[in-house]
Amino acid sequence: MDQHMISGYAPTPIAARMENHGPSMLKVAMQSGQDVFARTGSMVAYEGFVQYEPNPPAVRQMASQWLTGEGAPLMKCSGDGLLYLADYGADVVCVNLDNEALSVNGTNLLAFDAHLQWGVQRVKGMAKFAGQGLFNVGITGTGWVALTSRGTPIVVDCGRGEDETYVDPDALVAWSSGLKMKGKRSFKASSMIGRGSGEAYQLGFSGQGFVVVQPSEDSTDRLRARG
Repeated sequence: MDQHMISGYAPTPIAARMENHGPSMLKVAMQSGQDVFARTGSMVAYEGFVQYEPNPPAVRQMASQWLTGEGAPLMKCSGDGLLYLADYGADVVCVNLDNEALSVNGTNLLAFDAHLQWGVQRVKGMAKFAGQGLFNVGITGTGWVALTSRGTPIVVDCGRGEDETYVDPDALVAWSSGLKMKGKRSFKASSMIGRGSGEAYQLGFSGQGFVVVQPSEDSTDRLRARG
């Protein structure tokens, strides 16, 4: 076999705790005592000694709040080596929090440092527009978080101007928790923005922070309250 033909796909030197290997794979530098929570079933390869614990106690405690009916969708990864994660070819985005808070659509959450504080939270201000609650995973502290996006996402810096940033809720991946948020109903825009039952609703963001938006509006697996 001509090794030069495949040498460009070899692992690169470690540059960060979490980083991309190509657009659709996450590489995690694992060390003892620095565990990671990852989406169940997302492991595609690893080097060294890495162990997995499905449905760990910290996740079972949150399971009653995870309102999708699918159980606890996270596993605990520990050990030493390199861990590679992916989610059906979705694009991967790495975020390094510095004593910050992030609100993430649960289906776009690939992995995060286990020492970060996290929990399922209700997104305020949407029930009166959409007729139902919207739930995300809130992550707080200093450490790494890896997100997925159906296609190459756009990261909008909301602090660059005075104008608000409006997003279709079904295309929303994550946002800085410090942003101010409000819902907006716009029937006149329904033929241009979004699809399906949520096409007339947008979320407006303002303040210092960022919003991650994916080029997809498939909301069938978003964390929503049932009933």
